[in-house]
Amino acid sequence: MAKEDRGFASMDRSKQREIASKGGKAAHEKGTAHEWTSEEAREAGRKGGMASHRRRSELTNQGGDMPSNQGSPDASEQAGDKNQNEQIR
Repeated sequence: MAKEDRGFASMDRSKQREIASKGGKAAHEKGTAHEWTSEEAREAGRKGGMASHRRRSELTNQGGDMPSNQGSPDASEQAGDKNQNEQIR
């Protein structure tokens, strides 16, 4: 058996789902499964959003990949020109 043909990640997605489903059902039957309250779910979503925004700002500060037109010299120069034009008016 080839090395890349082993393990959970190399399985067909439907087979993975089937196995994971059995594990979840067994945990619920055993009473060890975690059940989220609405407050826990809200907090987890907030933390995930904060982590996502933190990674994005770190990429921006390091000059990594950024969405188009954000942080480019042209975009900042254009923003500066707009601000100067507004001050003149």
